[in-house]
Amino acid sequence: MVGIYPPSQVTDWLVPSRSLFLTIHVLGVACFLYIVAKRLVPLTRAERDPRFDRPLIRLGRVLKFWLGQWKHPRYKFAGTIHILVFAGFILLAARAFTVLIVGVSENFVMPGLSGRAGPIYDIVTDYAATIVFLCMVVAAIRRLVFKPARYAVPAKYGKSHTPDAVFLLGLIAILMVADSLFAASNAAGHAQRGQPVETLATLSLPWMLKIVIGSMPLATLWGLNVGAYLVHEVTFYFLLCYRPFGIQFHVETSLFSVYFSKLERGTLKPVRWGVRDEHLDQVKSFGVKTFEEFTWKHMLDFYSCADCGRCADNCPANAVGRPLSPRFITIKARDYAFQHYPVFGKANNGKPLVGNVYSEDEIWSCTTCGACEEECPLLVEYIDKIVDLRRGMIDDGNVPQSLQKPLKALESRGNPYGKMEKKRGDWAKSPEVQQSGKVKVLDGNNDADTLYFVDSITSYDDRMQSIGRATARILGSLGKNFGILGASEKDSGHEVRRFGEEMLFMALRNHNTEAIKASGVQRIVTADPHAYNALKHDYKDVPPVEHISEVLAREVRAGNVRFNRVEDEARVYAYHDPCYLGRHNQVYDDPRDVLDTIPGLKRVEMKRSRDRSFCCGGGGLMLFYEPKEEQRMGVVRVRMAAEAGANVIVTACPFCMVNIEDAIKVAGMEGKMSVMDLTEVVDQHMVRGVCDEKREELETATVGG
Repeated sequence: MVGIYPPSQVTDWLVPSRSLFLTIHVLGVACFLYIVAKRLVPLTRAERDPRFDRPLIRLGRVLKFWLGQWKHPRYKFAGTIHILVFAGFILLAARAFTVLIVGVSENFVMPGLSGRAGPIYDIVTDYAATIVFLCMVVAAIRRLVFKPARYAVPAKYGKSHTPDAVFLLGLIAILMVADSLFAASNAAGHAQRGQPVETLATLSLPWMLKIVIGSMPLATLWGLNVGAYLVHEVTFYFLLCYRPFGIQFHVETSLFSVYFSKLERGTLKPVRWGVRDEHLDQVKSFGVKTFEEFTWKHMLDFYSCADCGRCADNCPANAVGRPLSPRFITIKARDYAFQHYPVFGKANNGKPLVGNVYSEDEIWSCTTCGACEEECPLLVEYIDKIVDLRRGMIDDGNVPQSLQKPLKALESRGNPYGKMEKKRGDWAKSPEVQQSGKVKVLDGNNDADTLYFVDSITSYDDRMQSIGRATARILGSLGKNFGILGASEKDSGHEVRRFGEEMLFMALRNHNTEAIKASGVQRIVTADPHAYNALKHDYKDVPPVEHISEVLAREVRAGNVRFNRVEDEARVYAYHDPCYLGRHNQVYDDPRDVLDTIPGLKRVEMKRSRDRSFCCGGGGLMLFYEPKEEQRMGVVRVRMAAEAGANVIVTACPFCMVNIEDAIKVAGMEGKMSVMDLTEVVDQHMVRGVCDEKREELETATVGG
C-alpha cells in the first residue's frame, strides 16, 4: 500500500471496479429513464393544453418561482430549510457528477474547475454538503417530534406520509455523509503519505470527518474511501429511481410545472382547448369524468406536488371542516395515476373519478377563492381542475338539489332569484338616488360614457341595493356620465361558469355583450368583484372595466374627492379583501388608500389579509349551496376582525356583505360588530360638489389665460 488508490483502480474484487461502477451508472440511468417514461404515459393520453407561448415570460417565472424560491419564505422556518437544501443541491450538482465519473475516469475534472476555481468550489460545496445534512436532521426531527398539523393525513385519506418523508430525508443525509467521507478519506490518506492535500472547509462535515479518521491506517482509509464511494453511487441512483414513486418526484418535474404554469389570474380554461365556443355543441362530453380527460399540464401538477400542505393550511373550506383539502385533490390523483399506470404492467384505467377518487361534496365545497393557488410555491393549479370536474358532473345531470332552482331561474329570468327582468333597475328609483340625479337607463333613448354594471345580487337583494344606491351617488358626485342597462342586463354568469354550467354562462355572456355594445359606452364600472372578474377575463370585445375602488382611488389621488371627518371615533375599521378583487385581480391598495384618506378613520389589519385573506364563503354559487361544514367561513372571518380589535368590517363585495352580515348574527356579535361596503363608507363621508368646484376653477383659469 503506497497510498489511496482511486475507486476506479480496485482490482481485487470479482470484477474490476471500473466495470462495476460503469455498470451501476448504466443501470441507474436506464432504470430512471424507464420509470420516467412510464410516468409520462398518462400525459401522452391526456387532453391538449397549449402552454408554449410567451417563452421569455415563462423563463422569468422559472427564475423567480423555481430558482429564486419566491414563495417559500411565506412559511419562514420551513421555507428557510427548503431554500438552504435547494441551494445546496444546485451547488452540489457539479460535485455529484464529478464524483460519479471518478469511478470510471479517475482524472476527470469538471470544465472550469481545473484552475483556481476548483479549490474555491470545493470549499463552497463542503459547506453546502454540511448544511444539507444538518437540514435533513432538522427536517426529520420536525416531522417526528414537532409534527406540524399541515403534514397530518386524516384517516379518510389513507396512511401517514411521514415514514416516506423521513426515509427520503435519511437517503439524502446518507448521500451527504458518503460524499463528505469520500473527500475526508482522500485528504487523510494524502496527508499521511505527504502528498498534496485538497483544502477542506473549516468546521464542515468533511473537515470534521477527517479529524476523526485522520490517524487510521492507510488500509482502513482506503477501505473507507472505496466504501464511501460505493455507498454514494448506490444511494444516488436508488434515490434517483425512488423519487418518481412519491412526493420527491417534484425534484424532477417542478421546473417544468413552473415553466408551463398559467400566466393569467382570474381566468378559467375553456371546456376544450382548440374548440371555439360556437362549436361546443359538437363536443360529446364536457368537463373531466375520467383521469385521461385532465390536461397534460394538470397531470404534471399531480406529479409536482411536494405534499407540503400549504394549500390545505390556507384553504377556508378545509379550515371550517368541509370535505375538501386541495392537497388531497392532487395526491389522490397522483396515487390513482401510480396505481392505474404502473411502472410494471399494463394500464387499467377507465373508472369515473367522482365516486371512486373524489366525492361529490368534495368537489362542490370549493369557493374558487384561489387561496390554495396563491400559496403553492410550485404554482400547482386547482380551480381549473375542480371546475372541470364540476362540468363533468353537470354534463351527467348531477346537480345538487339546492342549486337546481337558482340555475333554472338564471336560465329563464337571467337572475338566480327568479325575479322579473323589469324590476332589475327598480333600486335606482329610490328617493335617495333621485335626489342626486336620475340614473339613466341605457335602453336606446339615453347615452352615456360609462356603464355601471350592477349584477343580480345588488339589483335584487334588498340589503345589497344600498351598494347600488351608494355607487350611483358616488359616480354622480364625481361627475361621471353614466347609466345602467336596467332590464337589458342579465347576471354576469361569473358564478354560473365556476359552478360548471358553461352553456348557460355563454348564453348570459352573449346577451350582456350585445347589450353593452348597443349602449355605446366607452368604459364599465362595477362594485361587484365577481362581475368585475367576469367582464375582465371571461367576456370578449367589451370596453375596459374597473372596480369602483379603482375609480375612487384615482379620483382621490387627483384631488377630486374630499371627505368629512369620521364622527364616531370609537369605530375601528378592518378591511376584508374580497377574493375576486384581491387574489384574482391584485387590487389590494386602492380600497385601503381610499379609507386611509378619510380623516379620523382608524383602520387595523386582520391577521389574514391581502393575498392571504380568508374567503367569506360566497363564491361559486355558494350563497345557494348547503355545504357540509363544522362552522361558517363568515363566522371565522368575523372573529378574526374582532381579534384585530375592529368593530366595523369594510368589504368591497356584495357577496362578502351578505355572508359577513349573516355571520355576525350567527356569532352572536350583533351590536358589537357591523359590516359596511366601501361604497357605503365613502358615500357617508364624501364631500359633495368637489368635482364641480374643480371644474369651475379649471374653466376660470382657462378663460383667464
